Amino acid sequence: MNAPTDRADLIELLSRYADIADLKEFTELPGLVFTDPLTLDFESVADIPPMTTPLDDYLEIIRASFAPFTATHHAITGHVIGIDGDRATIHAHVRAEHWLSEEFTGGGPNRWLVVGFYDNEAVRTADGWRLDRVKLTATYQENAHLSGAALAAGQAR
Repeated sequence: MNAPTDRADLIELLSRYADIADLKEFTELPGLVFTDPLTLDFESVADIPPMTTPLDDYLEIIRASFAPFTATHHAITGHVIGIDGDRATIHAHVRAEHWLSEEFTGGGPNRWLVVGFYDNEAVRTADGWRLDRVKLTATYQENAHLSGAALAAGQAR
């Protein structure tokens, strides 16, 4: 265990986490990012209570949720990391932008912006650090109604 190396690995872990959505890479990256099962709390942006779910179930949800977006960009910065043996906490700021095509917006605003922070937890595994708890707290949103439009479009596909 080396604190600077662990810190670098944990920051990279959050970069990979952002890449899952931004690259729409739902095959290889999730296994490099998450434990199975994992606990999720997106209650601040979705009317869904926190839950623990198998990784495969979560992947189906995010595939459908991100399918309608033509592009997304998650900038995760300002990492504050606490390491206690094989467990870590990661507090980080996020600015997440999500663009829908006009097909789903009817010519109205096409960008859903979420600003806030993550309070995540990670565990050291034999294969490296993995997130086992993800919590997003949105402190500001623009065009939050677009998240519902995207979800409905994703479920219709």
